[in-house]
Amino acid sequence: MTPEKKVKDKVVAILKAYEAYYFYPVTSGYGASGVPDIVGCYKEKFFAIECKANKNTPTALQERNMQKIRESGGVAIVVNEDNIKDVEVMLDELEGD
Repeated sequence: MTPEKKVKDKVVAILKAYEAYYFYPVTSGYGASGVPDIVGCYKEKFFAIECKANKNTPTALQERNMQKIRESGGVAIVVNEDNIKDVEVMLDELEGD
């Protein structure tokens, strides 16, 4: 299992615990490149999560897409092994809005 897959699995476990709707967007064929790894909705709020392993950072295209999500009223975060708790923080904040 790749380090990034481990991060994704931890994120999904949190999303399931919160009963959030989520999916992995397909980026080949008709899909768009640079879309975050996981997108979903929780308490009527759209969110996107880019999962990275180690000290990897989002590409410029991924950053642009996350900025567009934020400008449209959604929430977009980047998580890795060190800040996986940010997913819970995000969901708690969405619940409180």
